[in-house]
Amino acid sequence: MSVHAIDTPLTQSDISDHLITTQNGSVLSTRLFTAPQAKSVVIMAGAMGVVQQCYEKFAKFLSENHHHVITFDYVGTGQSLNTPLKHCKTDILGWGEQDCNAMLAFAQAQYPDLPIQWIGHSVGAQLLGMTSNINQIKQAITLAAGSGYWRENSPPTKKMVWFLWYFVAPISVNLMGYFPGKKLNMVGDLPANVMRQWRRWCLNKEYAVGYEGKTLRNQYATVNIPITAISFEDDEMMSKANIDSLHGFFSGANVTHQRLTQEDTQGQFVGHLGWFREKFKEPLWAQQILPILNR
Repeated sequence: MSVHAIDTPLTQSDISDHLITTQNGSVLSTRLFTAPQAKSVVIMAGAMGVVQQCYEKFAKFLSENHHHVITFDYVGTGQSLNTPLKHCKTDILGWGEQDCNAMLAFAQAQYPDLPIQWIGHSVGAQLLGMTSNINQIKQAITLAAGSGYWRENSPPTKKMVWFLWYFVAPISVNLMGYFPGKKLNMVGDLPANVMRQWRRWCLNKEYAVGYEGKTLRNQYATVNIPITAISFEDDEMMSKANIDSLHGFFSGANVTHQRLTQEDTQGQFVGHLGWFREKFKEPLWAQQILPILNR
């Protein structure tokens, strides 16, 4: 892995942009939010199709509360798209083994004396089981993270997602050479291999471990860090069955579940993607997430 700063002026001295080269030569766009008197380094691994800028206000909040934060875009997404998307060959397993391990190495190189913590939103939590060096971190928080198996999706998603997996995804990827999610108003643009792999997993009852088999199942089982799984009853995508299925793969980890209702979020709808919006600073960021990081 190699690291160099992007030579562009920044408006705030406590935020810096970096380019990280993975072991296979891909380049990741990352942003580092530094904190006064930092207690730890938090790696923010985002959801499928959600770019790192969406987590910026949350990252600033954590840095103001004494945690360095690293956000990044997976290869082929956001600012880590360095080739025409149809030429990008990465897949989700590559995001784990290459991208996430590169983030761990970057955090360790920058702050060798601080513990590393992980916040994984949706696929960012799934990647815990696909990142070979993950046991080097202190603990992980997963948010709105489930298996993705479509028959267990929440009803609003289940009633339409079959059309995505059986028609829209295979046809559009074959025609375009990538998944044109922005044009379709679904998920976001994604590399072809990412979408093909995600589709295969979502059609399997045991998701990724069911399709990929023993090697990946064992890798999930070897994760031994504490995991706090925060989910939301109003999640329109991930049902409790999805949530429980994914975290059941982490058979070697101590997993604590926190299932939040709208009463916990001051009567506001969170859903699958809402938790990182600034209006949830008090009910979620300050009261639910920060205390876990401060343990």
